[in-house]
Amino acid sequence: MTDMNDTAAPADLPTPTVEAVSAPQSPATDTILRPTPGNPAPEDFTTGYFTGHRGTKIRYAVFRSKTVPAKGTIVLLQGRNEFIEKYFETIRELNAMGLWVATYDLRGQGGSARLKKNPKKGHVRQFSDYEKDLEIFLEQVVLPDTRLPFFLIAHSTGALIALSAAPRLSNRISRMALLAPYVGFHGQEMPERLVRPLVTALRWTGLGGLQLGGDKRMIPFERNGLTGDRARFERNIGLYRDLTDLTVSAPTATWVHTTLKAASRVSAQAHLTRITIPTLILAPVLDGVVPYRLQEDLSRNFRAAQLITVTGARHELLQEKDIYRAQAMAAIETFMPGLDGGIELSETAA
Repeated sequence: MTDMNDTAAPADLPTPTVEAVSAPQSPATDTILRPTPGNPAPEDFTTGYFTGHRGTKIRYAVFRSKTVPAKGTIVLLQGRNEFIEKYFETIRELNAMGLWVATYDLRGQGGSARLKKNPKKGHVRQFSDYEKDLEIFLEQVVLPDTRLPFFLIAHSTGALIALSAAPRLSNRISRMALLAPYVGFHGQEMPERLVRPLVTALRWTGLGGLQLGGDKRMIPFERNGLTGDRARFERNIGLYRDLTDLTVSAPTATWVHTTLKAASRVSAQAHLTRITIPTLILAPVLDGVVPYRLQEDLSRNFRAAQLITVTGARHELLQEKDIYRAQAMAAIETFMPGLDGGIELSETAA
């Protein structure tokens, strides 16, 4: 059913396959990324746009490590209402480990094309659009322009995309680290068990473009379920304030419907047994968005995965206090091949 009174913006029309890919840039010369005084960009990168599924213009960046030869490339998938600039700190640390980082803004957010006339609506037409964008990115940017082997780090909605696409990625992605994968939610005004039938009804009556919930981007630190680190929280609030055009507000009913449907599908054992990529699930126990219980349940049915519990951490592990964030980064560094050590986990599912 088509959403009523709300159609795709003109920016979603077809464009060339790869548009305006820049030469190697520095923060002083690039015009696509948006560093701020309190959030400087890494030193060596390429930026540009590629054409995603159905002609959607997607902003991307590739950040190069000074280590020669590089130890591989991380494909970094963001969560809902995130953008490349929010990950500058993490990208610098991954570069220091000898890893390149290739990342992009999900369709409908960040510097990528919006999907509604109202650019603040967090929307996706159907979940498979996210997966097709990832596959296009791997084929047209990561494979020709970065360094093997390829690994994947994904947070929240990005981790849901990775889980859904993973059965088709085993010949391209060597290992995955999924941080607080979005396989359900809690801490909202309405419980998930009531939201599911509501969004289904709204979508099938042509009201899928309605937004659910208010704009929570500027929530006070004391009430946030994302991080216990005040400095990083305030830095991100500053980014939302200074780079407001990169942000979205509440999701549409269609976004909630299609992501919850995908969450149920990827959590089923039938799907998880098809994933053979060795995977870490990094689960924060005090996650204010995705219940820890659901992340633990996911790991029980996921034979190629190992659960690492981060006690005391909230939803955004890479934006957390150093004591929790360091655990996540250390697990990633140990797990990715080519680095010292290694977590014992078979390269394929048993």
